[in-house]
Amino acid sequence: MKSPVDSVQKILLIQTAFLGDVILATPVASELKRLFPAASIDFLVKKGNETLLHNNPNLRYVITFDKSKGKWRSMLQLIKQFRSQQYDLVLNLHRFGSSGILTTFSGGKKKYGFKKNPFALFYTKSFPHAIGTNKHEVERNLSIISEFGAVARKRPELYPSQANFEKVKEFSKGNFFCMAPASVWFTKQLPIEKWVELVQQKSSTGKIYLLGGKADQELCAEIIERSGVSNAVNLAGELNLLESAALLAKAKRTFVNDSGPLHLASAMNAPVTAFFCSTVPAFGFGPLSDDSEIREVLGLDCRPCGLHGFKTCPKGHFKCGMEMPLEMEKNG
Repeated sequence: MKSPVDSVQKILLIQTAFLGDVILATPVASELKRLFPAASIDFLVKKGNETLLHNNPNLRYVITFDKSKGKWRSMLQLIKQFRSQQYDLVLNLHRFGSSGILTTFSGGKKKYGFKKNPFALFYTKSFPHAIGTNKHEVERNLSIISEFGAVARKRPELYPSQANFEKVKEFSKGNFFCMAPASVWFTKQLPIEKWVELVQQKSSTGKIYLLGGKADQELCAEIIERSGVSNAVNLAGELNLLESAALLAKAKRTFVNDSGPLHLASAMNAPVTAFFCSTVPAFGFGPLSDDSEIREVLGLDCRPCGLHGFKTCPKGHFKCGMEMPLEMEKNG
């Protein structure tokens, strides 16, 4: 008779949300590989996030959901692909409809996911996903496989290649700080005035590298110009995600918003300071590095004002950002 471990030969993991969500799903992949060492594990992510999983030794294939080719057409192609694989276990960490449909029609022998997904009634088992209880997202994700013996909490993992480290080697000499000033949401982003102040504060003890995507180049350039320092460098759009991870792994400290780069730092166990403006750590998306620090404005009755932030401050004053304390860290 096959043991439960032997009976699980193919596993599909689904997380088609943002890059931070993909990073916070990597502990599930590594625990699955530990628990089912002979199993093949595939990971479905949204197109654009697949580079995060390059070189990950726990995975067989990284599959992309490319909505640009037509959402429903892509979903039908994925369902056909999944059914041909005959997965023993399908784990959906995404809480929205499209991934629920993919899970439901995947043909998986067992289908696990969160109760918040509108298609959870078709799962073999569904699990609670409570935000605001101080439980980290990593813990919520791992709870789905707790019955198999998964640990309750584990740091995310990324695997920059030697080429990634070589790409940032020229930037990694001496003392330097990394800063990722941008966020999709205005109220999750530390105000530009504060970033200027932070650059000025840190430039006397090391070089400054501003990180982000191509869309963040203008913001980073403005911060450098307004700071008036000569040793700040705009690397926004110049490095891919794993190259950025490789760089901040060598930094004296990295400064981030409550956004994707925070989780890059956690995955590299990099010293990090995270600024929480309109959101709060109790939502479960705080840093997991051994040397981590959270900065926030306490005592505001309007905070948190939402789970994901807003394009403008609902109160018009943005005190959670403008009054953010910068003085800090033991390593600074």
